[in-house]
Amino acid sequence: MSENVAPIDDTTALEVVGLTPDALSGLDLAELRETRDGAVRTETGLSYLRRLVQAPLDMVRGELERRAAGHPGDLATLVDDLPRILSEHSGSGSGRQPQTLEPTEVDPELSAELEAITEGGMRIAMLPTATDDELVELSGRLDELERRVSRRRRTLHRCIDVLNGELARRYGSGELTVEGALAETGRDAGD
Repeated sequence: MSENVAPIDDTTALEVVGLTPDALSGLDLAELRETRDGAVRTETGLSYLRRLVQAPLDMVRGELERRAAGHPGDLATLVDDLPRILSEHSGSGSGRQPQTLEPTEVDPELSAELEAITEGGMRIAMLPTATDDELVELSGRLDELERRVSRRRRTLHRCIDVLNGELARRYGSGELTVEGALAETGRDAGD
């Protein structure tokens, strides 16, 4: 999916963690790191959720393509075609690799919405018997959910970049040194 997306400004990005650009300099090192690490955890959950949305979306689109090509759909054909369908988006995305593949937190509201749209996966199992209109409607709802999840991810990416930029600024200005950061990390770990 190649679409033009508007850049996310620092103020909007920091709002997701309850900060403003002016508040960054007031955070101590531990607060800054914890805020960044929390944003990374949230982004990892959204990345996982996006993959959960993308799989059924790709399956619905695959069924629509089969029908458009004049091939009748059945469950066996859908299952046989899954490797091709699901591999189409591997390697696409923002290019940012998650630090961990296992999410520790997944947005419960968005996850519940996916569950409702797919009826716990039952709508996906019924793709070959769905009408074209039902498939188009399902595709539209999944696509809209995927766009919202992707937008939140992009906002978190920008937030993480801003927080990392503040860390880099502190190191660059001499306000923070590697030795001082290591000493503070050691104190935090001993608590």
